[in-house]
Amino acid sequence: MTDTTETKAEGKAETKAGSTPGSSQLLSGAEAGRLMRLATYASVCTAAVLIAVKLVAWWLTDSLAMLSSLVDSMLDIAAALVTLMAVRHALSPADSDHRFGHGKAEPLAALAQAGLITGSAFFLMIEAMHRFLHPAAIENTNLGVGVMLFSMVLTFALTRFQAYVVRKTQSVAISADSLHYVSDILMNAAVIVALLVTTHLDFPLADPLIGLGIAVWIVRSAWQIARVSYDMLMDRELPDEDREKIIAIARRHPEVLGVHDLRTRASGPNTFIQMHLEIPGGMTLYRAHAIADTVEAELQTAFPDAEVLIHQDPHAVTDKEIPSFR
Repeated sequence: MTDTTETKAEGKAETKAGSTPGSSQLLSGAEAGRLMRLATYASVCTAAVLIAVKLVAWWLTDSLAMLSSLVDSMLDIAAALVTLMAVRHALSPADSDHRFGHGKAEPLAALAQAGLITGSAFFLMIEAMHRFLHPAAIENTNLGVGVMLFSMVLTFALTRFQAYVVRKTQSVAISADSLHYVSDILMNAAVIVALLVTTHLDFPLADPLIGLGIAVWIVRSAWQIARVSYDMLMDRELPDEDREKIIAIARRHPEVLGVHDLRTRASGPNTFIQMHLEIPGGMTLYRAHAIADTVEAELQTAFPDAEVLIHQDPHAVTDKEIPSFR
């Protein structure tokens, strides 16, 4: 038997059908890399601006909810820097020491983000318990509300851009970063509620209560990020709909009689697909190789940046000796 590991043609179109159900056209190559880098730069700049304005707002209001938002923004910039470095590394081409590329730098960065987010949640819980025991008045409420509204608008604009990049590239690191910022929007809304309730309803415990709620939300976000990253690091199979799509593409060739031993995984921006094609046993090696090349080309059209490895098996052998499983 022979294995087919053809190198992808350099001139293939950068815009191709996506592998995620319901997603728009995915990008590959240099354009995808450019978008991913731009998203990381936008994340760092957004976090830096928010830190500056929230620091002033916390100093003037002495609100725990505002402090929680400031701490989260400080962690945002640390996480954004980690993501920036990870994306740059993940986009570097495969080399002699890393034949499968550097794509797993992305889920590693996302796990680091999950750790930072969890740490911030525990800090907020401690501060909230302290504020329960020692309630404090909040000042300059209008300033605090204005800062939070500004933060929500700026963060929303960033998450819309990040969502666009994720649709085009399926980057797990940027997806994790975007999930964190989406939780920031909700947290900023909670801070506004804390400021208004504490000031206008004379209920000082609202500040630590909402601070605790924000901490719980942060932990939930960290868990979601960690779960996706763990799946990628552990080479979890692609979703069932993608696997069915791969099998359908292979079976579409009139001389392919069956498919078995399909294995898939994702590593950062790259997808890896391995399978055995069942073809007529009397076929020449040259013809079998040509069939594998055709199936590989169709798979790479449907799954941008996919590395495809195909093994050809005589159908008569596979019927009797090899169980067909997916």
